[in-house]
Amino acid sequence: MRNMKFYSPSELRPRGWMRRQLEIQAEGLSGNLDKIWRDVRDSAWIGGDADGWERVPYWLDGFIPLAYLLDREDMKDRAKKYIDAILKFQKPDGWICPCEDDKRGEYDPWAIILISKTLSVYYDCSGDERIPRVIYNVLYNFYTLLKNGRIKLFNLGKARWFETFIPMRALYDIYPEEWIKDLGKILVSQGLDYTALTKQWETPLNKWTYNTHIVNLGMMLKAEAVVNSLMGGKYKNEAERLYKILKKYNGTPVETFTGDECLSGLSPIQGTELCAVVEQMYSYELLYAMTGDRKWAERLEVLGFNALPATVSDDMWTHQYVQMSNQMACQRFPGKSLFRTNESEAHLFGFEPNFGCCTANFNQGFPKFALSAFLKGEGIVECALMLPTELKTEDCRITLETDYPFENTFKFTVSSSADFKFKVRIPSFAENITVNGESKEKSDLYFDIKKGDDTVIDISFEATPHFERRPHSLSCVKYG
Repeated sequence: MRNMKFYSPSELRPRGWMRRQLEIQAEGLSGNLDKIWRDVRDSAWIGGDADGWERVPYWLDGFIPLAYLLDREDMKDRAKKYIDAILKFQKPDGWICPCEDDKRGEYDPWAIILISKTLSVYYDCSGDERIPRVIYNVLYNFYTLLKNGRIKLFNLGKARWFETFIPMRALYDIYPEEWIKDLGKILVSQGLDYTALTKQWETPLNKWTYNTHIVNLGMMLKAEAVVNSLMGGKYKNEAERLYKILKKYNGTPVETFTGDECLSGLSPIQGTELCAVVEQMYSYELLYAMTGDRKWAERLEVLGFNALPATVSDDMWTHQYVQMSNQMACQRFPGKSLFRTNESEAHLFGFEPNFGCCTANFNQGFPKFALSAFLKGEGIVECALMLPTELKTEDCRITLETDYPFENTFKFTVSSSADFKFKVRIPSFAENITVNGESKEKSDLYFDIKKGDDTVIDISFEATPHFERRPHSLSCVKYG
């Protein structure tokens, strides 16, 4: 395990096509759900009578970094309005979810986990000094209720328990108190152990289960890494083992796994839920930052450049609930649905096809992808994803001009007021790599940047298109 961190949105400015994609998102559904969708506009989280569970936290989880990456004051103000309202309703004991006190045991704790993570995202973006103590009170209350047996993990809370370790790790850096690790032990003991469930992934069950739900599985790939980041212990790379099993029995050409909504086998006409795409991307973002294993970054690119764009419309006002590798038409199936647990309209583009979770959750995909362009460590800056971006900190300014993945040329302009090592991740498929016109071997590139330097680094490489064999005597064409 390594200790690379993400930069704040205030230090990153997407450029080129990446910025335009975020602007389209802000002008589409993501930037307008609080105006047009009752589940967000009138949510119980802000005192209304609509949804009071996952939809507002889901939406904020993407809307907040989108607002700060684009530096749009109106969007920042709207995010703060929601955060202020949520904080206003927090109970004295720390409970924050819109639920009657005597109903807490019946309220799926997934929302507690999700709002804690969302508040952590807001703190990273805004620096709002109220937030660490709010998260402290939320999680300490969660710990107390679990320890006393007044609540327990069940349903999605039991299936997604490891997501809590993301805000817990951030909180521990501020408040290094033992109860946080004690909470971790309770979560591990009550949470679903996916390593014992792999036989269930080999054959579609044709029924809905938490054990095979595709969104849960996209999330769980990072479980060992995020738990170890707080609890310590030897990292066994369980993510790779589990990934290979999922891919063997349920893989698609674009790095997703079939799940409509649960694991659905290898047929190219089975679907993959949009929530699973963005959650799988987030897992890979964290896995690469924490492990440095280039496979996760390369798999992330395949998802970000293929699976995510394919399942949203070009104006980002509509989306599919599930995408299919082979989809002949966007029309309702005649007769019985071909999906295993979804209705026959789940693959249509719309405002809320099948279920609204993806309407709220899909908008985290591109902002968190953009936030993963650069990583920081002790004395090192890394370009992890070659996305057109400007990084500006107290110590350095790095601008990357590129149209990748449409072209394989990259111009880095680096200026610095401190010494540091600059790493550029080169994809394993790259061929004929050149740096400032000189040929280089296939490996990551490192540059020693000195204080006061103004450095220009021009990189290019080539890639070869190739056929990849798929099940059922099919093939797909891949580039890179």
